[in-house]
Amino acid sequence: MCGIVGAIAQRDVAQILLEGLKRLEYRGYDSAGLAVINPENTIERIRALGKVQALADAMTNPIIGGTGIAHTRWATHGEPSENNAHPHTSSDNIALVHNGIIENHQELRQELVAEGYHFQSQTDTEVIAHLVHKEQQQRNDLLASVQAVTQKLRGAYGTVVMDKNTPEQLVVARSGSPLVIGLGIGENFVASDSLALLPVTRQFIYLEEGDVALITRDHVYIEDANGVEVDRPAQESTASYDAGNKGDFRHFMLKEIYDQPQAVRNALESRLAQDHVLEQAFGTEATKIFAQVRHVQIVACGTSYHSAMVARYWFESLAGIACSVEIASEYRYRKSVVPENSLLVTISQSGETADTLAALRMARHLGYLATLAICNVGASSLVRESDLAFMTRAGVEIGVASTKAFTTQLVGLAILVLSLAQHNQMNPEQLKQLVSALKNLPQKLEETLNLASSIETMAKEFADKHHTLFLGRGDQYPIAMEGALKLKEISYIHAEAYAAGELKHGPLALIDDDMPIVVVAPNNELLEKLKSNVEEVRARGGLLYVFADIDANFQSDDTMRVINLPHTDPWLAPVVYTIPLQLLSYYVAIIKGTDVDQPRNLAKSVTVE
Repeated sequence: MCGIVGAIAQRDVAQILLEGLKRLEYRGYDSAGLAVINPENTIERIRALGKVQALADAMTNPIIGGTGIAHTRWATHGEPSENNAHPHTSSDNIALVHNGIIENHQELRQELVAEGYHFQSQTDTEVIAHLVHKEQQQRNDLLASVQAVTQKLRGAYGTVVMDKNTPEQLVVARSGSPLVIGLGIGENFVASDSLALLPVTRQFIYLEEGDVALITRDHVYIEDANGVEVDRPAQESTASYDAGNKGDFRHFMLKEIYDQPQAVRNALESRLAQDHVLEQAFGTEATKIFAQVRHVQIVACGTSYHSAMVARYWFESLAGIACSVEIASEYRYRKSVVPENSLLVTISQSGETADTLAALRMARHLGYLATLAICNVGASSLVRESDLAFMTRAGVEIGVASTKAFTTQLVGLAILVLSLAQHNQMNPEQLKQLVSALKNLPQKLEETLNLASSIETMAKEFADKHHTLFLGRGDQYPIAMEGALKLKEISYIHAEAYAAGELKHGPLALIDDDMPIVVVAPNNELLEKLKSNVEEVRARGGLLYVFADIDANFQSDDTMRVINLPHTDPWLAPVVYTIPLQLLSYYVAIIKGTDVDQPRNLAKSVTVE
């Protein structure tokens, strides 16, 4: 959830650390801090409440030193404050940064207090600092001390530790929270995301679960969870970090909304033939595995869960394969029965979502035929630990409210559905038509983005509203859920989504002239049913905002505002109808004056439970 950067070099590293934090700010922005071992072998630490710029403003004097660590925080234990900001220290010797949650921190804290340690923060992280200090008093070996401490911790951690008495070393440990080592010439680096280090290196070692590593300027030594030395191969990154430039857009979110036609083109590239999909996009073993699949279990969180819910309709209606969908945080804590020849599909933008990763690891022991990840980060834990993977190629997404990551997930799921349909004897002509619709999808998204000015005008009517209801039917119901989530995330308006057929079972009680009702209405087999639901709202004085297919024959009047979308093949309408709901939430948030890219209490990558 939080962002980590560390460096050990012959040059001063404070500005490298600061730049890395700026690139990781999407992971947390409650507070930020850095610590550097200066030439006098003392730890110079600066922390600030708020975003990384507050830390930059606090650095009024140059910070000298070649070994340092830095952190941008999303609060879990303890309120956002300077005292709770990382790095945390112990006895002015040890400094460390940490991502994750230490579940047994309270009992460890009590033991340390009894031994005379004084705590300056409310965090679970400070426990690790004091434990490392305690071990160092006995061992005087930083690597061995950190290894000993990890044996006492329960929970998740990605941590980087330094000791002013050994300024030529950093020690890192990973369990449940990602860390990557960046390799330089006469200098090395560490971060929670390789994007933070692209200005200084493109050579990366991705640590595996349970790894502990000793990093110096010229060497990296790694031991696995069993204490055995291992050689993790270095990989060259081809990623580009253009997200630091919003171009002509006011916010990253708006830029990323407009990125979607190209992002979808990238997701489709080299994955479609003239009349079928190329299932090798999922891996070399995909054909063999897909031929055996009789059931699909999808596990995901948040926005990714909504994409999974859309796909459930597709799997069953198009591929004829039963599909179950579950929230990862629920799935991992219940006993489940796995049908024969089941494929487990996990979905995550970052590939480091803690609950989704835990579900994948649990599933290894449950008898699944195979596991498949749909993800935007090729070097992520989710991808590396799955049998098959589909890379969405959305590019860097900085805005906390997911946009292009969501639509490219839907594209990946669509290709997966057609891959399985090919093995389930789908009519070749139907398959060809569906592939053709996929190829035309980017153009449909571009046409839909041309409606932005009309949606901006519509958004003004939400300025004084406190509640909104979203309605959809069939595979548009999850899109209504996604629209409600977006409005909640960035405008802080309470929003709910319902399957439109459920109106009469309770939600109608909420309808009045102060409750906007947003409806997604493609021209599909459920259109007439949806129109009946719309009339139920009108009869009770509700004000409707309808995004409708141009051929669906909705007309604006005093009770209904209609924006017509281009006609779209019904099976891909969920992707297209996502766009106006993203734009609506964006423009409402602008009117409300909220922080669009970094909404309160949220972070981009949820790497804690």
